[in-house]
This record gives sequence, structure tokens and C-alpha cells, in this order.
Amino acid sequence: MFEGLSERLSSSLKAMAGKSRLSEDNIKDTLREVRMALLEADVALPVVKQFTEAVKQRAIGAEVGQSLTPGQAFLKVVQDELQSTMGSANESLNLATQPPAVILVAGLQGAGKTTSVAKLARYLIGREKKKVTVVSADVYRPAAIKQLETLAAEVGARFAASTGDERPLDIVNRAIEQARIDFSDVLIVDTAGRLAIDQAMMDEIQALHAALNPIETLFVVDAMTGQDAANTAKAFGNALPLTGVILTKVDADTRGGAALSVRAVTGKPIKFLGVGEKTEALDPFHPDRLASRILGMGDMLSLIEDAERTVDKKKAQKLVKKVQKGGRFDLEDFRDQLQQMRNMGGISNMLDKLPGMGNMAQMAQQNVDTQQFIRMEAMINSMTSKERRHPDVISGSRKRRITAGSGTQVPELNRLLKQHKQMQKMMKKMKGGGMQKMMRGLGGMPPGGGMPPGGFPGGR
Repeated sequence: MFEGLSERLSSSLKAMAGKSRLSEDNIKDTLREVRMALLEADVALPVVKQFTEAVKQRAIGAEVGQSLTPGQAFLKVVQDELQSTMGSANESLNLATQPPAVILVAGLQGAGKTTSVAKLARYLIGREKKKVTVVSADVYRPAAIKQLETLAAEVGARFAASTGDERPLDIVNRAIEQARIDFSDVLIVDTAGRLAIDQAMMDEIQALHAALNPIETLFVVDAMTGQDAANTAKAFGNALPLTGVILTKVDADTRGGAALSVRAVTGKPIKFLGVGEKTEALDPFHPDRLASRILGMGDMLSLIEDAERTVDKKKAQKLVKKVQKGGRFDLEDFRDQLQQMRNMGGISNMLDKLPGMGNMAQMAQQNVDTQQFIRMEAMINSMTSKERRHPDVISGSRKRRITAGSGTQVPELNRLLKQHKQMQKMMKKMKGGGMQKMMRGLGGMPPGGGMPPGGFPGGR
């Protein structure tokens, strides 16, 4: 995420190393590089000017503390200003109202609006423990209603039915009544999108807003449109009292211009980031954490939160005890590790959040066959329980049966068995107190978030 901007800024800030004091002269070239990096990232020009001027004013003449080099001091100034530009802190949804709390979702066609409604429903159900109803008022795109119905079933939300021959106002009024009857805490309304902003669209959505009086009005915008994302959000903000923005397709945006521009241009906070196609790929927006990631310092807090939310702690502790007692690390344990890593978003997502590993995440995304993990699990699932516990018994005939049952090839199975042996050797070293030492070194994170040794499996 934002690899281009991160790389340019990181290389620019290295120029400050070795300086004993920050002055206008020695930060001039670096600021020019920062300005170019922001412009190339498609950050809105007024935002670039405001940002670089603020950095300059804060950095000039700043005394360097005993524990900081000038480069670190300048980096801190840049980080603080990045965070300030995107918003001082995470702004969560305001649901403090008589149920159902209505969330109106607006945006242009193709921005990922309907998918974002489903993601938001899943987020509220899973993390906030809310009962959620969703409804589609998009009567112009027949597939939109069916799409939302399918997604609602996937995420466990109630679906208020609608048809393409109804009036949007009638649909939402009926949905509110249904949400009340179902004792839903939240009603999320998916509105019609257009390929471009037009008056008819604005009139309709303003009428819906007046009828619903939503507590949250969220604008969904594609991060990959860069500066245009901020400008479009501003146009919607002039027509509607927006309370926040959902920035989609952030995982595919290497520039970052939208994330840096939206808050400054619209005055509205980014509340969520869409970071993938799956319905769980929605993250609360934390300006401080994103600023850290942009500067190549990672995002350990989010990584730890991912681990806390997705790692099966009982399985992790069971494995720790097993290894400490000298038990064999078998293929069932290996399968658990693969599942835990996949639950945390895979290798590239984990690397992207580790300090200094942003470039490695990009390489992993390009070079790792992500389907390989699914095939590895399929191979293990095709084995008998005896074969999973004692991989040494897997002979030629057994290999042919396993690969035929999992739709894979024998070389893939050989690679899996080799990787398992490597991990088994590593686990043997953890016998006794070794596992506890390893966990202390990982900051207390359980081993469930680990990855197979020997590099990236299945690299193309």
C-alpha cells in the first residue's frame, strides 16, 4: 500500500542524516523531494503546499535532542504533519440514537459501494456485536439488489427486500419499519450510483436523506482515482451533510494521494479503508498508523489487533505446550499455522505492517502464488489422520493418491513435506523454554501468526 510514496519519502529523509541542526538551508532540498513525492502520489496541490509549509515552519531551527539525530527529528515532524493532514485520530461511527441507527451510503458507480455496505455490516456484526439490516435503494441497476442480497447472506445481515419497479422512498420507509420489527440496531441503506455526478442523482439522494434523517452519511470513493477522489467527495459534501468517507481499493493504490487529500479538501474524516475484495477486508482508519506505514515504520498495533482478533489462542497454547514437552510438530499443526496466517490476511498483509518491510510486501504480492496456501491445505486434508501425524509413511503410492484427491501435483506435495520438515526442526529447538523465549522476542504474539520457513512457499 502506497509503496511509491513510501519509497520516495524514505529516500528523501535519508538526506538529513549527519546534520547537527535543522535549518532552512539543509532542509530545502529534502522538502523539495518531499513536495515532488506528494505531487507524484497525486495529492491535491493546495494540500501539498499546506503540508510542506507546515513541515518547514516546525522543522527550521529545531534543536536535536540527545537521543535523536536530525534525520529522526525531521522524520518525526513529517510523521506528525502526515497524521495531522489525514486527521488527528480515528473517528468511529456514531450509533448513539434510538434503534435502528440509519447509515446512508452514497457514491459513484464502480467505487465499491454495495460491497462496502456488506463489509460495514460484517464489521458491525463481528466487532461491534450489532444486529444489522441492509437494504438496496438502487432501482436503476437490477443486479445491485441481488448482489446485496447475496452479500447479506454471506455476512449474516438481515436483508430488506426491494424491487426495481419501486420508488426509492417507498423502499427505505418500508426498510425502517422492518428493521424496527426485527429489533435491528443498525439499518444500512445502499443508494443508487451514477457514472458521474448529475443533478437528478443529487436530488434523489437529498430526498432520501431528508426522509431517513440518518445518523451517519458515508461517502464511498475509489482511492485509485487520486485527486479526483477528494474533488468528488467535496461535491457530494456540498449536496449532503456527510459524516465520513470510506476509501476503497486502498490495497491496490500505490500512490496514496486520495488518503492524504480527502480530509484536507472535504473537512470530513476517513472512517474506513477498503483493503481487499473479501467482505472482511474493511479496516478502521487510523491516521497515526497510516502515517507510520507511509514512512516505512510499519503498523505493529494493527498487526497485533489482527492477531488478537483472528488467532485461535487455544490452538496456539496447545501447540506451545506440545512443543515444550517434546511432542512432534505434525502436519495437522502445520495446517493450523497456514490457516492462522491466512486469517491474518496472508504474507503480504503481514509484511506490509512490519517496520521496514513495505517493499518486501510488494515483492510477496508479485511473486507469491497465493493459491498455493489453499493447495497446501487441500493436500493435508487429502491425507489420512495417520499420514498427518506421521508424514514419514507417505510413500510413492500414497503421494499419488493424495495429489489425485487434492487436484495437485507430486512435486507440490514434495515441497510441502520438505517445508514441514524444516519447520519441525525449528520446533525441536523450541523444546523446554525455547518457545517462551521466541514468544518474548515476538512481543508476546502467539506462534499462530507464523509463516512456513524457508521463504515464501509457492513462489512463481
